[in-house]
Formats: sequence, C-alpha cells, structure tokens
Amino acid sequence: MAPVSERLPTEHRELVLSRVIAAPRDKVYRAWTEPELLMQWFAPHPWTTSHAELDVRPGGANLIVMRAPDGNEFPNRGVYLDVVPNECVVFTDAYTTAWEPSSKAFMTVVLTFADEAGGTRYTARAMHWSVADRETHERMGFHEGWGRCTDQLAALAATL
Repeated sequence: MAPVSERLPTEHRELVLSRVIAAPRDKVYRAWTEPELLMQWFAPHPWTTSHAELDVRPGGANLIVMRAPDGNEFPNRGVYLDVVPNECVVFTDAYTTAWEPSSKAFMTVVLTFADEAGGTRYTARAMHWSVADRETHERMGFHEGWGRCTDQLAALAATL
C-alpha cells in the first residue's frame, strides 16, 4: 500500500500560479506554442532557453533546453496530452517521445487561458506524482521561478 502522503488528495500534490496578463489569450497561447516565442521567456533570467522543439498536438513531443548562467544545459522532454487552441495546453514529463515512458515522471502541467477584464486569466497548474515531488519543486523555487517566467511571458505577449 502507498504511504499516506502518496494517497492524499490531488491538491496536496499541486502547485498553482494564476494571474491576469494584459494581452489577449491568443497571444499568450502563441507564446507557449511557437518555439521562437517560447525561447524568449521560458527560463527565468539570467537563465535562458537555448533550444525548443514543440509538436503542439495531443501525442506530440516537446524538447525544451534551459541554459544556466554557467553554461550548463538542462533538457526537458515531454508529451502533450491535450491542446485546445487559445484555451488550454496539457503536457507531462511522464513520457518523452511518442508514448515512451520517461525514466522519472515528475509532473503534468495544465495551462488554461480565459478571457477576463484586462486581458487573459492565465493559470498554470503543476500536478506532481507525489507530495515529495511537489515539495522538491517548491524548494527548487517554483513560485519565484514560474512567477518570473510569467512576468516575462506577460511582457512578450503584450508586444505581439
């Protein structure tokens, strides 16, 4: 039987960021789905995104490489589970290419884009496989890092 911490309700394994971005949702969606745009905002500065391959469709794979200030690169592979243009994007690192399981599943991300006064209600929900994974992601700086990336996303979307 799984430890009690692993059987807690889903919300105990989630991290959520939600903001209104002063841009139409099609612009926010484009920034998530077009490689040349995603590379401009995806990593929290001073980190950069050195490479992005996005096959944005259910079952399509992605490869996003983040580069640290010291030059080390961190590839992130995943597969899209659901895509509704301008409404939602769901992806997971549980798979790498096609339906090949990854060596260590960490999270599934549900992005939603909704009309709201002043622009787009952007919500990023990171659902982790375990409470320990969620705690690790918090210690890695989820709130600060994803918050800074969202600031960068908002700035870019406002220019599109």
